Parts: sequence; C-alpha cells; structure tokens
Amino acid sequence: MSAVSRLASIAVLLVLAAPIAPWAQQPDKVARVGILWPGAAPPGPPRLESLRRGLRESGYVEGQNLVLDLRFSPAPDRLGELAVALVNAHVSVIVSFGDGGPRVAQHATTQIPIVAIADDIVGAGLVTNLGRPGGNMTGITILSPELSAKRLALLKELRPGLSRVAVFWDPATPTQLQVTEDAARSLGIGVQALPVRSAADLPGAFELAKKERAEAFNVLASPLLSSLHEQILERITKTRLPAIYQWKEHAERGGLISYGPSLAAMWQQGGHVIAKILKGAKPGELPVEQPIKFELVINPKTAKALGLTIPPSLLLRADQIIE
Repeated sequence: MSAVSRLASIAVLLVLAAPIAPWAQQPDKVARVGILWPGAAPPGPPRLESLRRGLRESGYVEGQNLVLDLRFSPAPDRLGELAVALVNAHVSVIVSFGDGGPRVAQHATTQIPIVAIADDIVGAGLVTNLGRPGGNMTGITILSPELSAKRLALLKELRPGLSRVAVFWDPATPTQLQVTEDAARSLGIGVQALPVRSAADLPGAFELAKKERAEAFNVLASPLLSSLHEQILERITKTRLPAIYQWKEHAERGGLISYGPSLAAMWQQGGHVIAKILKGAKPGELPVEQPIKFELVINPKTAKALGLTIPPSLLLRADQIIE
C-alpha cells in the first residue's frame, strides 16, 4: 500500500472514530408542528421564543428542518375547526395549552401525537396517569390548582384580615376553581367566582366584584385569561385592590404579586418534549413532566401605590423584587 493510500485509510478511521458533533445530529426531515392556542390573540412573549429555544436545543431549527403552524381562537367551536385543519395539514405533532385546548385536540385526532402544557392534566381528564399517560398525549402539567390555593395563602399573609376574594376563572379549567374554593374555606376566606369566557365578560365581572365588596383578586391561570392580561391589569389597577397572578410577567407589567413556575421555562421544556416525539418517542409512554421551580415575585412600587406594606416575611422569600 502506498503512503498516500495509508494516509487516506487513517483519515477515514479517524473520522469514523471521532464523536459526532451536536450540529451534525440535526434531523434532515422537515418537521411540521401545529400550535393550537386557545387565546384571543397569538401567544405573547416569552412563549413562542421559549418554545423555539427548546426545539433548537434539541436539533430543530425553524426555517431549516422545522415549520411552526400557529392557529388560535378563544371560541371552542372555532378552535375545534382549527384543530381539524391542523390534522388535515398532516402536522407531525400538535401542541396545545391550558386544559381546554388539549381536550379540543384530542377530539380532533387519536393518531397524531399531542403535547399538552396543561394546568391540571390529570384533573382535567386529559390523561389518567402521569407516569404512563397512554393514548396519543403527554406533556407538562403546571399544577395550577395547587398553585392557586397557595396564592390565596399568600394574599392572606399580605392582608391578614382578608375575608373576601374575587376569583377570575376560565370555565375551560374548572378544577382550579374547585381547589381554590376548598383552600379558601380552610383560610376563612369567601370566594366570589367570576367566570370569563371572553373579553366581553370583563366589565360585568368587575361590576359584580365591586357590588359584592371584593377585597382582593386572584387571577387563575388559563391561556384565555393570559391573552386578556392587559385588560385585566388595567381594570384591577383602577379598583386599587391587591391582586395575585400565576406568571411573573404580570408582576413585571404592574401587578402586585405573582407565584408560579417560570413561563419561559415551561414553554422551553415543552419544546424538548415535542422534540422527543419528533425523534420517535411514543407520547403514551413519555411520563408527563412537572415544573421544577416556582417563583415568588413582588412589585413594591405597586404596593406603594395601593398603600400596602409588604410583610418582611414575604420580601425575604421573594425570588425577585421588581425595581
């Protein structure tokens, strides 16, 4: 064998023995991911950016080997039509949010994998088991009912004499209200449930809260309520009453206090779950994931505007204080 041939053979062996670089592992086939969002407007920041980040970290890059197909509507009937449209578009995976959106996706297909970023995935009946969900769905459960109960306790700590809280809730996520009412009874708090199915319900809900002498607000989690957050924040500010939210983004935009997981982390984690399915994992065999960290965020400027003093015990536990 000539010296040139020996060098060529060695070069081939070195290439075969070398570890595969991460960028060489990106799938060649273009994946189409359907996004079914049950909100009145497209998902606001940091949602889609975080979903893209999770997918990119797993080798899927929009414009190269990934297409995101977004459909949204707050109306269940229209959302059902959009889910069918995604099925007919032959998407590889459907990702949906809250409890109502994934349920609509389930009605549209039993074959295409569904990733749910759900408020209460078991309580809503979307899956029966976190460890082995079965069927064509898996995802992330945010634990919103338990978090809502915790938020009531935080409101009570903020205002020890609190006796009546108005609760904005989305009827598509009923388990949150049930757990909230149970927690309220143990805390000696009366709950005034204010259902919101669209923006048109907000004026009447606030009038009712005023009439019933609500002393604070607890805004439950749902894609619909999140899509209406600017209107809700504006109206709550005018009432000059304290309010608590699930996402820190609400406190950053002027809300008093929030407690829940990181919204960006949830959507980024969702991107990782989607990628596992795109690479061949069966959704029914993928355990449902949960948040690993919860954030307490306080806005002292809003507290000052409301004439409230934040107890030192809350400030010491805060993960973030909005300056």
